Amino acid sequence: MTNVIIAPSILSANFSNLGKEIQAIDMAGADWIHLDVMDGHFVPNLTFGAPVIRSIRQFSKKPFDAHLMVTNPDDFLEEYASAGVDIITVHKEVTPHLDRTLTRIRELGCKAGVAVNPGTSISGLEFVLDKLDLILIMSVNPGFGGQKFISTSLDKIKSVRNLIGPRNIKVQVDGGINDETAFKVIDAGANVLVAGSAVFKGEELENYKKNINILRSKV
Repeated sequence: MTNVIIAPSILSANFSNLGKEIQAIDMAGADWIHLDVMDGHFVPNLTFGAPVIRSIRQFSKKPFDAHLMVTNPDDFLEEYASAGVDIITVHKEVTPHLDRTLTRIRELGCKAGVAVNPGTSISGLEFVLDKLDLILIMSVNPGFGGQKFISTSLDKIKSVRNLIGPRNIKVQVDGGINDETAFKVIDAGANVLVAGSAVFKGEELENYKKNINILRSKV
């Protein structure tokens, strides 16, 4: 598999200079900009919302990939779409009417994704494959950056890849992605890597470029 997308998570960026950080990872070769939206309820952390996304949209033309770690994503779909995101991913655990939610995301002009936590089964996703552009496998428990990769995620990635078959659905992995785990998740079937601390370490453009290239070298 050669066409692997690198999606740096701005959760690990320097928030005192967020616009320039986004410009830097764009210039460093990021394919997507990953936006971890947390509500302090579904996950034990509070990050940022649509107003921040709207304010930073000007700093990159790369796809904005919004991962909504919130208990009530249906209430915010229009807000995030209007803020300029290109992809909206909701969690299977808190979306009781998943087919309807994915349909609405697409109606808003965005690509639709579903995320599953480490302890969540992928059962039922077979019924919404025609509404999906992306399946996100969490390889850590969501809420904080810098956690250790959960190795059982590899079996789940393989199961998702088999479920998708020839369909044009991305398999994204988020959590503990670095130069040691990138090859493993790609080999299991992932083609979108979310990486935070592994990309943003070094705090300058040349280091970001080197970090992204290291991840690409694992393809």
